[in-house]
Amino acid sequence: MKKFLIVGLGNIGEKYENTRHNIGFKILDRLANKEQLTFETVKLGDTATYKFKGRTFILLKPSTYMNLSGKAVQYWLTKEKIPIENLLIITDDLNLPFGTLRVKTKGSDGGHNGLKDIQEKLNTTKYNRFRFGISDTFSKGKQVDYVLGEWNEEENNKLPERLDKSIEIIKSFGTAGINNTMNTYNGK
Repeated sequence: MKKFLIVGLGNIGEKYENTRHNIGFKILDRLANKEQLTFETVKLGDTATYKFKGRTFILLKPSTYMNLSGKAVQYWLTKEKIPIENLLIITDDLNLPFGTLRVKTKGSDGGHNGLKDIQEKLNTTKYNRFRFGISDTFSKGKQVDYVLGEWNEEENNKLPERLDKSIEIIKSFGTAGINNTMNTYNGK
């Protein structure tokens, strides 16, 4: 049976729950809700196991806070004996318009502290990432307020469809592979 580690990045705590920075948690929560999965609090995060078409997806919401996500990722890859090519990191991206979905096999951290920590802990930039565009419509010097701010009304109205498309990406990653997933979903 093939195993995959799907990591949604975010920050723990109620005050962060509906923030743009927590889109990774929000996507995994949507999948868990649709498939009636329950997250369990374990070492370095909350996990749920999702079985689909002969694959096992370990869904992980790290409890280390965004900027220290690498420790949880490294621990769960090792614990579950999952190869790095079966890792998918879900994160927000300021450089993409709201709701744009982009899957990549490698790249820089793009100034994202969560990705920076993961790259340091895994000692590579070659791992799969799924970037969810949150746009960059904030005033100079207001980036932190923006990413830690809540979705506006228009974004909230569009989120359910984008979350469902994100779930399709996760399933495709495990069943069709990273290249087919990129060809099918990037920019959609």
